[in-house]
Amino acid sequence: MAGPASDYHRGEMDIAEQRSTYHLVMLMTKWGSLYTAALILLLTMWFATEAGFLASFVAAAVMVVIGTLVLREKKSSGH
Repeated sequence: MAGPASDYHRGEMDIAEQRSTYHLVMLMTKWGSLYTAALILLLTMWFATEAGFLASFVAAAVMVVIGTLVLREKKSSGH
């Protein structure tokens, strides 16, 4: 049988580990998606078009630079 309902007290658990794990997963997803998209762009342009390696590499590098500028973490306003 379940214990009394008063054993649970909302908001008393320390969630620092869950919060840091969530933050890490979100960072890995964000940056992994950017680099995967850049790799797909590089390979698609290189092998499926007449652009060649150099143009493909430049396009992928531009995508990484712009993506890095857009996806970097903003400064916290103290909240």
